[in-house]
Amino acid sequence: MRFGPPIPRPQPALSIGNVGQLAVDLLISSAKAKRVAYLDDPSVLPCAGNDAFGPDAVGDIALALEAYESTSHNLAFIQQRSPVLQYGMMVSFAKNVANFISSIGKDHIIILSSLDSGKRRVIDASSRMQVYYLSSCNEDGSDPEYEKLGWKKLEEYDPSQQRWNCLASLVEGGDFSEDMVGDTDEMTINDYYASLPFAALFSACKAKGLKVSCVLCYCSEGDNMPESFHLAEAVCKLLGHGPEKFHDYLVNESFRQLAGNEPNGWNIPLSWKSVYGPPPDLSIF
Repeated sequence: MRFGPPIPRPQPALSIGNVGQLAVDLLISSAKAKRVAYLDDPSVLPCAGNDAFGPDAVGDIALALEAYESTSHNLAFIQQRSPVLQYGMMVSFAKNVANFISSIGKDHIIILSSLDSGKRRVIDASSRMQVYYLSSCNEDGSDPEYEKLGWKKLEEYDPSQQRWNCLASLVEGGDFSEDMVGDTDEMTINDYYASLPFAALFSACKAKGLKVSCVLCYCSEGDNMPESFHLAEAVCKLLGHGPEKFHDYLVNESFRQLAGNEPNGWNIPLSWKSVYGPPPDLSIF
């Protein structure tokens, strides 16, 4: 297996609402990226399905971990479709991902994930979704370039806080101790964020000396396609790609309204057409 020259690599972190997964699907489909590898990791729950991107369901198998590359956009993607088997294996998985990315020479990793809106401390009253970030640029996770985009640093990231510090120690090869578990009844909001998949991936890539960014949003369970559009657009901004480079065409009229910017709409993945099953029989109304 051979990848092209060092290029940014968006990677989803499975989370509430799976917004990261949906956004990566949207980017892969719109960039017309080609699958270049199936990846295997013992920590990830095996799964298989039909081709996610089409334009027709021809029976090409899709697995739990796949790598895609778009040479025209100078981008590569890793899509993760199933979760890590258990929490104790997340650090091992994150280290394997970081080692793999380092071995193929990628120069910027972008982790896409979503956060539980019920954990949000401050409610943003604006109509547009607020994007949050973490960056390896500075030790505290801040990056002035991301602030210029109107994004906010995830305030709950504190590398000196116990859980974040323990996570950093684990990905650097430290031993696990019961002190790292603590009392779940006393878990703070910072502990919650440090326990999420994106945190392990961020810490592992950072420990490997890689340039890594997390692009995050809050959501609830349900139809999170709108949030995935916003997260994908945020990636375009971060990479300096005009959205029109990705917005080539739409699968059908029903998604044109969802994308909202005809004629430059996103290329909707084939798999999205069956997320909620077929439409209801109108004769019942």
